Amino acid sequence: MDTIVAQATSRGVAGIGVIRVSGSDTRQVMLSILGRKLLPRYATLLPFYNKQHVTIDQGIAIFYPAPHSFTGEDVLELQAHGGSILLDNLLQAVRQVASSIRLAHPGEFSERAFLNGKLDLAQAEAISDLIHASSEQAAMFAVQSLQGRFSERIHQLVALLSELRVHVEAMLDFAEDIIDPLALDKIEKKLLDLEQQCKKVIQQASQGALLREGMKIVLLGAPNVGKSSLLNNLAGKDCAIVTEHPGTTRDIVQETIQIDGMPVYILDTAGVHITQDKIECLGIVRTRLALKQADRILLMVDANVVYNCMILPLLNDEPIDTKLFWPESLDLPLEDYKDKLTLIINKIDLIDNHETCLALNQAEHIHSNRLFVSAKDGLGIDVLRVHLKHCMGFDTSSLEGTFMARRRHLDALERAQSCIITARESWRASEALELLASTLQEAQLALGEITGVVRSDDLLGKIFSEFCIGK
Repeated sequence: MDTIVAQATSRGVAGIGVIRVSGSDTRQVMLSILGRKLLPRYATLLPFYNKQHVTIDQGIAIFYPAPHSFTGEDVLELQAHGGSILLDNLLQAVRQVASSIRLAHPGEFSERAFLNGKLDLAQAEAISDLIHASSEQAAMFAVQSLQGRFSERIHQLVALLSELRVHVEAMLDFAEDIIDPLALDKIEKKLLDLEQQCKKVIQQASQGALLREGMKIVLLGAPNVGKSSLLNNLAGKDCAIVTEHPGTTRDIVQETIQIDGMPVYILDTAGVHITQDKIECLGIVRTRLALKQADRILLMVDANVVYNCMILPLLNDEPIDTKLFWPESLDLPLEDYKDKLTLIINKIDLIDNHETCLALNQAEHIHSNRLFVSAKDGLGIDVLRVHLKHCMGFDTSSLEGTFMARRRHLDALERAQSCIITARESWRASEALELLASTLQEAQLALGEITGVVRSDDLLGKIFSEFCIGK
């Protein structure tokens, strides 16, 4: 492999900037830049020189000989002062040492660590998740994944699968002999145990994925129903302009909040109505695009409007037909969005029966498709937060043992679980050993994609391209 070099700290003015070198030319770089050899893993203060032996800076240098380094190769870290020009000069000096030294690609240091067996693919991804963690919980669970907790759970599943596959293959080798009925029952019990274990890992990984990826909410409704007020209330600050005049919001305003550590991306959209205003029309077009990407849509309506036409159904706790409030000017079918729609009846502070509305909130906020709030006064907002967590399946009481996970991990786990369920059902129906062996192998291959035992260059390229340059 080429020797690679990159700045491992963020660009810009800082107290310290770190340059990282990895590869077979690292020792040559050490002699050229530092003028001497270093003791392994000892921090040494000394000057850094360019090709003409002119001092660039003075800082700390640490040498990590292979294989006892992050990448598994010879690694040199140069800790210089954090000026952009200075670090660029140091990068240039390193590259001039040998023609085989080049700038690292995004994530290439972590990729080499994976390829050299220093960590598996799930641990490598956890590095990026730790760097980009948006909450204390997300950072904690990313550390646990980096330390191997997620990989350990996957290895446990693979071990159970391997044990069962060995048992099945042995039975295939002696298919002509009489098979003990107790051995057949044992297979079904092991399949059931595998299915339950896989389900538990999926539940833990799902919580980790929510902490990493979060939830995207779109606020939808006619002008002046209180969308911007709700955004400001949820965010705890004035993110959007709020006035009594309709049509204040012309473009999408986005804000990120946290609900018990889960990141929530709130998109406040332009008021949807029939208009000839070109700017408002463009805003409505963007609203359509946002709806297609939303995990949850909060369709906001004015409580006065609702009560004028539906006071009896509301007080009798009857379901509300959301078709009555779905904006026709969107030109989008309600059926495509109904499953992720919550009707938010706002401005209950302006009606006489708002105590009744709040009581209904408390009674049914988990399963209802409607909630009553006052975005201005904060009434019902706490219930809305709980409702949003429930919609995403986020359960803070089950975070014990959670680890950071990604959508691709969940896809692989769900494929493995599907194979195990298919194996158990087909085994009950036919007790066909060949089919069972094949299905179990598919499940094991799916799990192997998580840790990188089974991988493709395309997958690696996609994963590591999302990393920082110096990682």
